[in-house]
Amino acid sequence: MIQPTTVFKDNLAQLPAIDGIARIDLVDGSGNVVASIENQPGKQGSVAVYHYLQQAFGTLDANAAEHGLAVFAEHTADARNRPGAHPNVDRLLAIVDGSAALRIDVVKAA
Repeated sequence: MIQPTTVFKDNLAQLPAIDGIARIDLVDGSGNVVASIENQPGKQGSVAVYHYLQQAFGTLDANAAEHGLAVFAEHTADARNRPGAHPNVDRLLAIVDGSAALRIDVVKAA
């Protein structure tokens, strides 16, 4: 597990590569996909963080979400100040605040 710094870019450099990943699906307890994060410009940082959380924790529970918020570093503070600006950080904040845990499915590129 990485020791997150206060700079997102530095944290990203410590995460596993996301080559070969098409998207990340977040699945609720009933098996419904509640969110997908496509591996495309502007979302690749989130794909890398969620992929790492899946490898490190196996599920997106409060402990994983708390660690993810540390990895997102300065984006976490911005998300708290501007709800909706960072939906993938908002999801972690919600889980830390008591929302249900989610399964993280890594979908490989074809």
